[in-house]
Order: sequence, then C-alpha cells, then structure tokens
Amino acid sequence: MCAWLGSTPLLADDEAASGRTTPRPERTATERDVEAQRLREIYRSDRSRWPPPMIDPGIEWREIGPLPTVVHPESNPLSPAKVTLGKTLFFDARLSSSGKLACASCHEPNLGWADGRTVSQPLRPAPARNAPTIRNAAFHGLLFWDGRAESLEQQVEQALTNPHDMGASAEHVVGLVSGIPRYRARFEEAFPNEPVTFAALAKAIACFERTIVGGRSRFDEFVAGDAAALTDAELIGLDLFRREARCTNCHHGPVFSDGRFHDLGLSFYGRSREDRGRHAVTGDPKDVGRFRTPTLRDVTRTTPLMHTGMFELSGVLNMYNAGMVTLKRQDFQRDDPLFPVKSPHLKPLNLNQQDLADLAAFLGALEEPRHRMMPPDLPGLNDEAARSGR
Repeated sequence: MCAWLGSTPLLADDEAASGRTTPRPERTATERDVEAQRLREIYRSDRSRWPPPMIDPGIEWREIGPLPTVVHPESNPLSPAKVTLGKTLFFDARLSSSGKLACASCHEPNLGWADGRTVSQPLRPAPARNAPTIRNAAFHGLLFWDGRAESLEQQVEQALTNPHDMGASAEHVVGLVSGIPRYRARFEEAFPNEPVTFAALAKAIACFERTIVGGRSRFDEFVAGDAAALTDAELIGLDLFRREARCTNCHHGPVFSDGRFHDLGLSFYGRSREDRGRHAVTGDPKDVGRFRTPTLRDVTRTTPLMHTGMFELSGVLNMYNAGMVTLKRQDFQRDDPLFPVKSPHLKPLNLNQQDLADLAAFLGALEEPRHRMMPPDLPGLNDEAARSGR
C-alpha cells in the first residue's frame, strides 16, 4: 500500500510496480472532474509538498521542475561576439567535407532543434541514429546517445570530424574560416589576439549552443504558480507520470532525464542493425544496448523518438505500458557476454487507454513556444561585406 511520506520518494515494490495488475475501468466524466479537482489542490502547492513519486530502490531521484540558469564553463565564458560567431558557424554547411551539411541540417530550430527524420543521414554506415534535440544541451553531462562526449565543446569537435556526421578535418574548418575576411574579423572580435584554431571555433559553436534553452512551457508556468496553466487531462497525466506510470525512474530533474544509460530492448541484438550503444565507449559488457535517457522537454515536437528514430509518441507509450521488449536467451546465447539485458526498471504498467491519453497530454504540456530563427548571413569570399571587413 502506498504511504504519503512528504517529499520522500516512494519505493515501488513488486506488487505496486505497475500500480495495478489489470487495467482499471476508464473514469466517467464526473469521476475525472472530481479527480482533476483533487489533484489540482495537491499540485498547486509548493513542489516540496507534492505526493512522493513511485520509484525503485537505489534511484538518485530529483523532482521535475524549472530549468536552472545556464552555467558557462570558465574555459569558455559567454560573450556576445562568441555567440554571433558560433551561430554563423552552426548554419554554415561549408564546414562539412561535402559542403552540404551544417550543424543546423540535423538540428533545425523550426523542428525543435532536431531534424524530424528517422536517422539524420540514411546512407551513412551503421549504426545510424536519430538526431536528438540540442535544446537544453547546456544542462546535460555526457552527450550523444552513447555519451562519448563529456562537454559541448567535445560534442562539436566530434560532430565536425566524425565521418558518420560532417566528416571534416580540423585543418579544413580552420582553413575555411581563415580564408574569409569577414569570418576572420568575427573571430578577432570573439577571441582577440588569438590565432584561428579548431578548438576556438568549437568553443564558439558550443557557446552558441548553450544559449539554446527552454523553460517557457505550460508546465513551467504551472510550477511557477499559474494553477490554470494545465488542463485537467494534463494534470492527471502529471500525476500518472510521477507515480503509476513510473516515468520518474529515469525521466526526472529539470530536463526530465537522469543523464544515465539504460537498455530498453532496442539494440537489434544479433541483427545487421545491431547497435551496442554505451558499450562502444566503455567496453563494459554491462553497457551493451544502453543509451542515454533523452530529455522529454519538447518531446512532442522532436519526433520520431528513440535512438532508432522509429517511433511516434503513441507507440512509445504503448511499448512502455507493455514493459518494452524482453529478449529471451537461446541456448547458444547462454554464455554470450554481449547479450543485452533490459533495464529492471521497465515493467508492465497495465494502464488503460484513458491513462495513456492523459500521459500524452501532459507530455504535450512540455512543449516550448515554437521557435523561428532565420539563418544568418554567411560570410563569403567575395561579397561586399567581406571586402569592407565587416
């Protein structure tokens, strides 16, 4: 039986893992009104007085809530000139080996800073992965689905030079910027009296990326004190998200992500598209099939979802409700150290369709206001601005 322990997380036992053993009957309209009114009284209070979440033992849980202020590292402090340079570089496809692929090609502002495709480059060698949003990347520790980058600066450098991404060389990027007068002028403004280097250019792009933050969703308005910011369905979904749906085992904190790596049963073990995820970075057999928990902020605008990019939101919710895919070891796989083991936090939930619709409604309340950004004017070799040095 669940006990209210103030703000202390509620640990889920086997019986309560899904909240129920069979789907409950859907509520009538009157019952939903009563439930929504009850929850509104509870959740309009300070977050420290919210009901305890339903989480498993050992989870280092943080309450969902507003985004903190971005902290720029001492090695790459914020400056307007650096942001301007970084933004221009972010949209410049000439940085890539083909001259056709910019950072913005896979992280489009009008598409939630993702690209809306299953995988970003369908023809590139496997493993091909979905491009995650870079909005709020400033708050993440490890980056990429497998966590191979420890900072945004590393993420930029690797994206520029990885043959599966932009495929450029450091020399190519430095040569491009050095050879264009207007780029050289902007670099001098951002990095006075410094030579043009690949590391500095990566810092400029990373500095720009740290300015791409959200925090203006209706959920943020709700926790800031606007009790009417969430609809009844969204409010019921919020309670489900924190409790019976067990989402906060992995999706918690300000960015709705624990920043850790989990196996959801989607590594395509033994098939041509097998992707071992975090294992490729650590070499630890325990990391086979594990991928970083994505943020859920703006999730409805960054579909398709998962590292495979093969699912819409409704499909993901249905899979989680079923407990995701569980691989059964065959006899010849008994001793395979690279057999992926699904996260123990994934269990059947037995939610009804009304519950799933309410969860989807709450996730919709995490949408940011739609962001429109015009690509900047790119410095050219022979344009008038270049000749004037501006």
